[in-house]
Amino acid sequence: MSKNDYQKQLDTLLQNLEGKPSLLLHACCGPCSSYVLEYLSSHFDITVLFYNPNIYPQAEYQRRLQELLNFYTRFVPAENVRVIQAPYEPEEFYTAVGTRENPELAKEPERGERCRRCYELRLRYTYNYACEHGFDYFCTTLSISPFKDAQMINELGEQLGGGTTVVPEALEGPNKKTPRWLPSDFKKKNGFKRSLELSAEYDLYRQEYCGCIYSI
Repeated sequence: MSKNDYQKQLDTLLQNLEGKPSLLLHACCGPCSSYVLEYLSSHFDITVLFYNPNIYPQAEYQRRLQELLNFYTRFVPAENVRVIQAPYEPEEFYTAVGTRENPELAKEPERGERCRRCYELRLRYTYNYACEHGFDYFCTTLSISPFKDAQMINELGEQLGGGTTVVPEALEGPNKKTPRWLPSDFKKKNGFKRSLELSAEYDLYRQEYCGCIYSI
């Protein structure tokens, strides 16, 4: 399936939505979230999840988190978007990508196996949280970046929320459900360009590297 198909899938899905379903949106930073929120907020009841144990160093993590919080507070009324901060546990990232056991992965350019493992770590956390808290859909802002592999991101999301994944047995309670993956390639339809415009309008800090120590 070509990358362009994901934007077409999203357009079709939005045209056929009934009501305003809940969406758990994984966000990597404020600039990447800006256009995505503008685009989706009229269609979904959005909760933003900041789960990024890959970001290095901790000062950079805190700066990106604070910039995201500042943006959402200014961009929409606070009651319209909820932002959840997951714990910052960098060891989860190093364990997931396996660079200690396979040091050659540390030297890979972006879009390789190391990045795939990082995508999977963050998407799986997002999926599990969406299951536990009864969200209808889950997604990530990652595909807005021209440096990210939208095909890889969507394939991982589909594996988790394509209708065949069983809700984790450890999740108990009346609200648990299997959320659907929201297909997307947010850089399309000038999405990345619009994120640059919004970043300038809101004077957002735009980082110069993806986030992990290997991308600096």
